[in-house]
Amino acid sequence: MTQDSGWSSYKQLLGYVRPHWRSFSLAVVGYAIYAASSTALAEMMKRLIDGIQEPDAAFRLFLPLFVVGMFAARGLGTFLGTYFMSDVARNIVHALRCNVFNHMLHLPGRFFDAHSSGHLISRVTYHVEQVTGAATRAVTILLREGLFVIGLVGYLLWTNWLLTLLFLAVTPLIGGVVRFASKRFRRLSRRIQHSMGDVTHVASEALSGYRVVRTHGAEEYEKRRFADVSEYNRQQSMKEALTKAISTPVIQLLIALALASLVWLAMSPALMADMTPGEFVAFITAAALMAKPVRQLTDINSEIQKGIAASGELFGLLREPPEPDEGRRDPEPLQGQVSLVGVHFAYDDGQPEVLKGIDLEVEPGEMVAIVGRSGSGKSTLVSLLPRFYRPTAGEICLDGIPIDEYRLSPLRRQIALVSQQVTLFNASIADNIAYGVSEAPRSRIEAAARAAYAHEFIERMPQGYDSVIGDNGVMLSGGQRQRLAIARAIFKNAPILILDEATSALDTESERYIQRALEEVCRGRTTFVIAHRLSTIERADRILVMEHGEIVEQGGHDELLARGGAYAALHRLQFQETT
Repeated sequence: MTQDSGWSSYKQLLGYVRPHWRSFSLAVVGYAIYAASSTALAEMMKRLIDGIQEPDAAFRLFLPLFVVGMFAARGLGTFLGTYFMSDVARNIVHALRCNVFNHMLHLPGRFFDAHSSGHLISRVTYHVEQVTGAATRAVTILLREGLFVIGLVGYLLWTNWLLTLLFLAVTPLIGGVVRFASKRFRRLSRRIQHSMGDVTHVASEALSGYRVVRTHGAEEYEKRRFADVSEYNRQQSMKEALTKAISTPVIQLLIALALASLVWLAMSPALMADMTPGEFVAFITAAALMAKPVRQLTDINSEIQKGIAASGELFGLLREPPEPDEGRRDPEPLQGQVSLVGVHFAYDDGQPEVLKGIDLEVEPGEMVAIVGRSGSGKSTLVSLLPRFYRPTAGEICLDGIPIDEYRLSPLRRQIALVSQQVTLFNASIADNIAYGVSEAPRSRIEAAARAAYAHEFIERMPQGYDSVIGDNGVMLSGGQRQRLAIARAIFKNAPILILDEATSALDTESERYIQRALEEVCRGRTTFVIAHRLSTIERADRILVMEHGEIVEQGGHDELLARGGAYAALHRLQFQETT
């Protein structure tokens, strides 16, 4: 990232501060009070030294009041700055985190194909905190210590402008060190952030797949894999710490050299003649006080560079185009007529096509089964209907209208999907069946569960429909999870139903129940059934056989068996028929 793009990211980041300008303004006022009261310490030293030489009653009263007032003002400024900047910080974290998460929910399927969930979660958690450090913690120090330095420089110029200019001659050297450290901090921060994504990714994979890890005895393998990514993260963090550990003492040494030169010059008889002892002590005190804020200002450089590196990734993600949704038409309840004309699809440019010229007409209420070997394009074909992907060529129409003319959200409300990989949420059974619908009638939920033959096992659970089922339904069997997913599709009551290997995890008894349920569910709905078990689709109105992204056969079960083609071969292979 260039310096210009870094500054651009930082400006964009500071834009999140704008809605909270009242709190930010109060924080600035607080830090201004802090800087003024801290600078007053040098003036106190001047009055103390001069007062000791010529003491009087007024001086005895004034000095204690001055000390108390100075520290009271400093305390007030610290409170205002710290509290209101914290308010800004947490609001920024919330806004930025929600913006990133909300945007990710609308990104196209291809984006999720190309990024692991661990790296995406890292952006919502770790990256946002790094960005907030740049937007608030760094700004806190920048304002507090920056205003303090400005106050001290102003006081030094007022006391002796010539000595001050000599003292400031070291500034370009400090700037050079900071510039060198900045580039290195930013480069290391990007590596650290990427390695944090690796850490999250490896941990989430191993923990979510703990059953596979244990059955394969792969605990040591996962430990090594996690240790490797964590070690890389540690190495990059130590390089960052080394840069910080070197740059800070170098800057402090430069300030000490300038201060030593200042003391030597200030003690020359020519300069001493124009200054009272109090002014001399105040000048040296103000110059010495500058060491701490300058050190802190250079320390926040690493914080700013972390934030710039993280914000570059976050704002890059926010610039990712969301799913295209140019449609202006809200589908009335669809009749369910589906038409595909010359549909081609490839996941990426240059990759082989997964679908090659699919032509298909499906009438409302028709049940179409799709069979074929793995990789033949079955799941990809049905993924085009809810527009998870867009065809690279050809056209898909619903009720005679091109699918792109429909708005995405209303279109997807017209389609229910049950996939082989069931996704359930760590919530109650009722909430899972009525997912996305708040305060759904319990009668509708139970009716959907009964239709999916899930009511019986739900009733046996400790809290019935209010039972919480754990992460992705871990407390349920595979067949129970599948029936809940089917109940959720039934509850949705959509005119188009897609069952992608929906009965794959069912035992023979459950499958028999589901077959009865599907006969009810599919009635009056256009249904696409992808099935590996051919026994589950014998009653389909039409069966499509796919090979290498093409429909090679279609017809009824008996018709295709009699034809003796690809379907008959799959049937013989599955049922091991002998002649």
